[in-house]
Amino acid sequence: MKTEKQYFDEAISLQTYMEKMDQHKENSERVYEHFHVPQDDEFISLLKEKGPSILAITEDWCGDAMMNNAILRRIAEAASIDVNVVYRDQTLDLMDRYLTNGGRSIPIYLLLNKDGEVISQWGPRAPKLQEYVMKLKKELPSTEDPTFIEKQQKFIKNITDEYVSTPEYWLWVYEDLRKEFTAALQKQS
Repeated sequence: MKTEKQYFDEAISLQTYMEKMDQHKENSERVYEHFHVPQDDEFISLLKEKGPSILAITEDWCGDAMMNNAILRRIAEAASIDVNVVYRDQTLDLMDRYLTNGGRSIPIYLLLNKDGEVISQWGPRAPKLQEYVMKLKKELPSTEDPTFIEKQQKFIKNITDEYVSTPEYWLWVYEDLRKEFTAALQKQS
């Protein structure tokens, strides 16, 4: 069984991944262009000091990944750390180690220390965003309803549009990544 470090070493950079995107490239680029890491952030200093790397498990059809990957890229650039990407559907053996409520939800970000050990993980959504999305999903009809597919597609389009145009969501993602990864990095010697 391959280690997370081996996956990282064989993976492509987040920048290359974003350049190769098909489905959400324009939206992801828009978030990337407009999101900026808060100034004088201790999180960025801590990342620079500890020098971790991040392995992202993602796919470009995923709306959460579209937004979150752009934010992660900005963090990585600000801290001069490496983020490499594997595609979920090509690495199910890795993905299945990091299920969310039994599902293959993405993106998943694995924070690796200098020895390549996983010291934290994050994803697929910031808690505030998860709460919001689940509230909206409750408004969908049951899957047996003849209008379900149409309403689900509309829901996906609407939430994708919100992800691209709502800076508050970007900050929710940033703050939760900051909280999760700071706690793990502070435990490292």
